[in-house]
Amino acid sequence: MGYFKKALIVILSALLLSLTLLYAMQTKLLFHPTQLPQDYTYTFKEPFEELFLETQDGARLNALHFKTDSPKGVILYFHGNAGDLSRWGDITTYFLPFGYDVLVMDYRTFGKSTGKLSEENLYEDAQLWYEHLLKKWPEEAIVVYGRSLGTTLATYVAAKNNPNQLILETPFYSMTDVAQRRFPILPVKYLLKFNFPTYSFTGNIECPIVIFHGTNDAVVPYASAKDLESQFPEALVSFVTIPKGAHNNLVEFEEYQAAIAEVLN
Repeated sequence: MGYFKKALIVILSALLLSLTLLYAMQTKLLFHPTQLPQDYTYTFKEPFEELFLETQDGARLNALHFKTDSPKGVILYFHGNAGDLSRWGDITTYFLPFGYDVLVMDYRTFGKSTGKLSEENLYEDAQLWYEHLLKKWPEEAIVVYGRSLGTTLATYVAAKNNPNQLILETPFYSMTDVAQRRFPILPVKYLLKFNFPTYSFTGNIECPIVIFHGTNDAVVPYASAKDLESQFPEALVSFVTIPKGAHNNLVEFEEYQAAIAEVLN
């Protein structure tokens, strides 16, 4: 009997430690920013303009606006949870040959962007950049694109506004859903500081939605994206499955290349 009591104590102690670490370290587990000095000089082959916006709480947000000749529209791109604009700038220039400008922002604590990182602040910052584009572009010329973590922000912006198109690459139903699938025995919904409930923004969207997801995604389960699809108005959403596609390589697949060309052309 003493052996089982000791074993139970060990198990409970390990569980308590796991819960404590998950709660204390979740910001570091979720966000992997890299910082850049404020005097860092971006270098890209494509023409671009570096932008800064000031927020009401004193944050300074950095973005890059890549430009094409005679653009037919602009893509507002919300990137994933790691890196900074020195990396994401290269990734987003993929869309320039389709005839679109691209604006990509760094979140607070990423790159040159400053300010307190919170879920509410991220939503407000995303809307701020959309409003920045509205000064020069009509809504029917704006495409909102989200990748991974950025899919929640993109969906939020599309719900608050009326862009031409919403494109989601490797999205999830909610962060709680992803965490629960990864840690099924832990009560994660009571521990998460960042919920990112993408599903909760889907009902107010009136523009076409295209979802890209790979079947071999080890970061965001394919099933989570399919659950999200069911929350959008059926007549507006299209789901593009990339067989064997992982989380960070969809652009390498012909299925993605063909579908994104059709959407943007």
